[in-house]
Amino acid sequence: MTGSLYGTLGPACAREDTLQAMFAAGMRGMRLNLSHGTLEAGAAWIEMMQRAAAHEGVRPELIIDLQGPELRIGAFPAPILLVPGEMLILGVRFPVPRRVMDGIVNGDELLLDDGQLALHVTDASQALCRVERGGTLLPRKSIAVAGRELPAPALTALDRENLRRAPELGVTGVMQPFVRGREDLLAVRTALREENAGNLQIFAKIENQTGLHKLNEIIASCDVVVIARGDLGNAVPLCELPRVQESIMAACRAAGRDFMVSTQMLQSMQHAAVPTRAEVMDVYHAARSGARFLLLTGETAAGEYPVEAMRYFAGTARCGWADAE
Repeated sequence: MTGSLYGTLGPACAREDTLQAMFAAGMRGMRLNLSHGTLEAGAAWIEMMQRAAAHEGVRPELIIDLQGPELRIGAFPAPILLVPGEMLILGVRFPVPRRVMDGIVNGDELLLDDGQLALHVTDASQALCRVERGGTLLPRKSIAVAGRELPAPALTALDRENLRRAPELGVTGVMQPFVRGREDLLAVRTALREENAGNLQIFAKIENQTGLHKLNEIIASCDVVVIARGDLGNAVPLCELPRVQESIMAACRAAGRDFMVSTQMLQSMQHAAVPTRAEVMDVYHAARSGARFLLLTGETAAGEYPVEAMRYFAGTARCGWADAE
């Protein structure tokens, strides 16, 4: 068995020599996260990536990760330190989507940055929260209500504009976040056809309870299932995440559907030149379990060692794929 390795485009790897080294290490495609910007704004990075790939004789894949129903905090000028026990009012120190402000109730737990920080809603009418799990908050990080989903359309106006530009910028696939069922994927397919981009692959991200409950219809309606463990690890108790990942992989294998595993695969390499033993075991297991695609996110987009991360990623994945045969 063989598979494809993806990195994520971002400031840490936005140099042609860095990208070239990543392709030389075994990377075959990249993801561009449009939760942080527009496809147009990423055009220079995309062209750089394509030049680097051509130098290594690679025809690169490019996946754009749409906004969809995902919720993120807004922009602010400098990192904010949230101290456990302090009280804050949502929307004062950092912008919060209106859907969150309108949808919270007393007792809700708000998870920020894939659950690395957490707030407890003490008075929803005043948007008053207590910091339960503190740390440094950066702009445009995810925000979710633990155990609940807030209503939202499958595609935003910006998503539709990005799909309009996708064919001319060499996009080969589209990631739809927080897929809630067949209807979400139908909306994406319809929008792609309307933009003459119906040949693009659809990667359906499983990262909420609804997606888990409707997994079989999602498998039947997409091209690739993405086990997106960041928000999925917020949607289920973290200690149950391995079991959930195994069940998704088993369902995909039974249906003959390709799947991708992503998020925190080599998380420590954002700041360390060598991964942990647990991380390489995770990558090996995902490859040996049949993952056709593996994706690095923050490790290449914002980490200090993007090339080294891709080298460890590729070497470990190759071992897993070889042993799966």
